[in-house]
Amino acid sequence: MPSNHHNSESTPLLHHIVPQHIHPDGESGRTGFSASHFGRVAWRSGSNAAKWTNLLWPIVPVAFVLHFAFPRNPLTIFALSYIAMIPVANLLGFAGQEYARKMPKVSGILIETAFGSIVEIILFIILIAKHTASEGSSEHGNLIPVIQAAILGSILTNLLLCLGLCFFVGGLRQARQKFHPSISETGSGLLLVAGFGLLIPSAYYSALKGSAVQKATKHHEFTEKILQHNVLRISQVTSILLMIAFVIFIFYNARSQHSIFDEVLEADEHADLDHHEDLAKPKFTFTECIVAIFLSLALVTMLAVFLVVRIEDVVEAGIPDQFLGLIMLPFVEKAAEHLTAIDEAWDGQINFALFHCIGPSIQTALFNAPLVVVVGWFLGKDMDLNFEIFMVVLLVLSIVVVGNFLRDGESNYLEGSLLVIIYIIVAVASWYYPNPDVATSNGGLDG
Repeated sequence: MPSNHHNSESTPLLHHIVPQHIHPDGESGRTGFSASHFGRVAWRSGSNAAKWTNLLWPIVPVAFVLHFAFPRNPLTIFALSYIAMIPVANLLGFAGQEYARKMPKVSGILIETAFGSIVEIILFIILIAKHTASEGSSEHGNLIPVIQAAILGSILTNLLLCLGLCFFVGGLRQARQKFHPSISETGSGLLLVAGFGLLIPSAYYSALKGSAVQKATKHHEFTEKILQHNVLRISQVTSILLMIAFVIFIFYNARSQHSIFDEVLEADEHADLDHHEDLAKPKFTFTECIVAIFLSLALVTMLAVFLVVRIEDVVEAGIPDQFLGLIMLPFVEKAAEHLTAIDEAWDGQINFALFHCIGPSIQTALFNAPLVVVVGWFLGKDMDLNFEIFMVVLLVLSIVVVGNFLRDGESNYLEGSLLVIIYIIVAVASWYYPNPDVATSNGGLDG
């Protein structure tokens, strides 16, 4: 690569946010913005599977028109906004991937994972902002159960559905795929710690709810109100500590273990069965990356608002809160990212695929979930980490199962199919789980 191209996308103004030496895999050989190039590069996306999600782009303007011109069709608007999220999230993820290509491997994949989680963060923050009631289901304005289900649903979708499909698809092309122990051990260990941190408030509540009384008859009696207050404070402190743990995790990946992970991912990339085709594809310039990121961020934020304001109508139509949060929301926000991971597994890049499945799960547990608790704290809304026992059991069992599958350092299509089947069972169970106004294990003594 000529030296003038190597720094063609860096300018003094952007000195601190653009890599000084763009990685050869991310060099576009161009500068500035070209509409025709932008369209061509955006269309081909990160993988052949993700490319076909671009066929859904015509639904995006239709969703906007219906929202503003025909607001009396809430279910139609929700359905179209739900589908429209897929190509927009794909563009955001792809723009992050293009920027990541310009960085060293480990730094790049951390940035890519962060961009992939932006949709989730936006959705969580809009949900907590729209939360208005402390009791009942989302029909009554209580969106906390939906947020809690979406937090754990995001982790379950990554660990069971995405990882399962990666193992299955990769196993169809290669009987066994071996992954590096430094990635699988670090990932499974962090998942256990993250899961433990998330579930402490639930364990505290479950242990003490039998001792709490509805109203105090004596001066020092432990009441339901005190219990709820303590759970909220524990959740808030835990959230801050988990976010600190996430910063340490990022530093560990980017600095302490940089050389190890770089070598693993570089080797994975060279083992890519279509690596030469990826290198030959046209790429975004830095300017085009920024345009794509801001365009997709604006669109995904508005579509998320369209979804959230119609959750009440969707629940009234018969979609349970748990299914909405645990299955539907995580599925659409992660669809494009999962297609990329599955494509990597098909191409023999199982270490990259693991990063794309386990990395977002860790980020959700250590950063995204704590962030929504802290945002709710500042907004004066009592968002806590007191999850339903049903969801606690699902998370713990999923982490244990995935940890066992990662322990031997290799995968096959049998393990993949089993993970997907477990996810389908979870989806069926969540469909039949009653809404919080009917049954709850964490909202009151009479639940």
